Amino acid sequence: MQVEELYNQQIRNLSTQSRLQLLALIARDLAAASPNSLHRITELRGLGKEIWQGVEAQQYVNELRDEWDKTP
Repeated sequence: MQVEELYNQQIRNLSTQSRLQLLALIARDLAAASPNSLHRITELRGLGKEIWQGVEAQQYVNELRDEWDKTP
């Protein structure tokens, strides 16, 4: 049964209160399922590390500080 057909045959004729209850039930069900689709911050670990390959951290910081000193 297609969703639209299900709606027209089963749901549309329900009272407003019943449709609201059904909507709340569906929303709770979707909310419970959504944490599986979220990402964790730890998934970003190491992302872009190739950009910093061969860059000395202290040298980079020193260059930034020199730029700040030159900025009016």
